[in-house]
Amino acid sequence: MALRIVFAGTPEFAVPALRSAAQHGEVVAVYTQPDRPAGRGRQLQPSPVKREAIVRGIPVFQPENFKAAASREQLRAQAPDLLIVVAYGLILPSSVLEIPRHGCWNVHASLLPRWRGAAPIQRAIEAGDTRTGVCLMQMEKGLDTGPVLLSRETPISDEDTGGSLHDRLATLGAQVLGDGLGLLRAGTLPVARAQPAEGVTYANKLDKAEARLDWAQSAKLLARRVRAFNPWPICEAAVAGERLRIHAARALPLDHNQAPGTVLLANRAGLDIACGEGALRLLQVQREGGRPVAIADYLNARPRLEAL
Repeated sequence: MALRIVFAGTPEFAVPALRSAAQHGEVVAVYTQPDRPAGRGRQLQPSPVKREAIVRGIPVFQPENFKAAASREQLRAQAPDLLIVVAYGLILPSSVLEIPRHGCWNVHASLLPRWRGAAPIQRAIEAGDTRTGVCLMQMEKGLDTGPVLLSRETPISDEDTGGSLHDRLATLGAQVLGDGLGLLRAGTLPVARAQPAEGVTYANKLDKAEARLDWAQSAKLLARRVRAFNPWPICEAAVAGERLRIHAARALPLDHNQAPGTVLLANRAGLDIACGEGALRLLQVQREGGRPVAIADYLNARPRLEAL
């Protein structure tokens, strides 16, 4: 069965899914967020999804929202069999969800109902989850509340960062979407399973203020946060009187009687900072105006720390 697909997405996470959609049907239009200013010059930049659509010769539409009847009629004119939504950045009203013949599918980067919302990848790492995955969901009016059609899992390792997990889930998302589209093209709708009422959590949008580490918290939590917030917004903290951005760190189960924030040890292996529980070993840091460096290189610039 031929499929007329409209794809709605914005960031890099959605690009593999767009490629998968194009392999399994005719993507007749792409919807993405309006161009935003970025970079030092604050020039308007197209989204990653828009760039991919242009390369593929797919028409691109960028409405601010679907409140205007004209925006909804524009979508209706595409005569879509299916609308696929991947990290689009807009809440779609019921009047939009009802337009495609087979409704709207969403690729979501968690195992629903855990981590509904804006930042499921980072929140899973921050919370210490040992597994996550992607769900292909039939969209309805609520926030990530629709029935799940298909899913795929992946473990979260102690080395995973927000960036590495993002890339892995983007690939899994494209695969699970391809599975669903393959079934639909064969004339078989994936079985929709309602999400359980138990286990619902919400992944609030990341705030840069969260990236400021509080040494009074446990080292395990801070280490997870460092991983979760890499590559954005990158954690920062006061270390021996200097504000540093912390790109990599590891929790140590040390017993100490020092005040949180105290430098416990400084050598080429790492810079150990006392926490409310345990210690955080800094492995890669960035000084203001500098670039990320290994802790040994940082200590070369602050040799007195090693004498503490």
